[in-house]
Amino acid sequence: MSTEPAAPPTRRRPAPWVVVVMLFIAVGTLAASILLNPPRTKPPVVEPPPADPVAVPPFALTERSGQPVNNADLLGKVWLGSFVFSRCTGPCPSVSATMAKLQADYADKPDFRLVTFTFDPTTDTPAELKKYADHFRADADRWLFLTGSEDELHRLARDTFKLAVNRNADPAADPGKKFEHTTYVTVVDKKGRVRGHFSGFRGEHDTTGEHFADSQARLRHTIDTALAE
Repeated sequence: MSTEPAAPPTRRRPAPWVVVVMLFIAVGTLAASILLNPPRTKPPVVEPPPADPVAVPPFALTERSGQPVNNADLLGKVWLGSFVFSRCTGPCPSVSATMAKLQADYADKPDFRLVTFTFDPTTDTPAELKKYADHFRADADRWLFLTGSEDELHRLARDTFKLAVNRNADPAADPGKKFEHTTYVTVVDKKGRVRGHFSGFRGEHDTTGEHFADSQARLRHTIDTALAE
């Protein structure tokens, strides 16, 4: 007499309510882990002030208002300097946007100023700089726009603010590409000494924005330190 093989035992599937309970437990465990162990952000690297800060040399320029401005007018203030030109189609608008944000963020600091110098004084008359300043809603009392002789401005940019600037060798170059230049912004303390150079905007190669964020953190730390002195 032949016998049929015994059927394999059937496996019970967990009841739906058990699955739901297990899911809630897993989610709760994950949430608790995040709350109790938040991700650590890397603190910004803070650079010490230069051991022998460079003093901004004497300059005599013209503000967009038509009023003369010299370096002595800024003594007693912490200021952030930048160089742009109004027709620039490259990074200048981004640098000026960075300046505008800092103007807003430090609006409650009466001893803080922003100073924008032009690379292109031939085009950037006081009237042109006023149009440019108005576009960025620059406070006339707190954010200065300066023009003057090209030799003086470029010498200041290269020797003090450590910027590279060169006139485009192509005579047919677009006016927006008239000058090739770097884009650092510079903190100057109340005694007229350079305290540091920082990125003026997030470059295209800074894909994550980490470099610019770190530079801005160091910039703000430098401004805050200089204001407290």
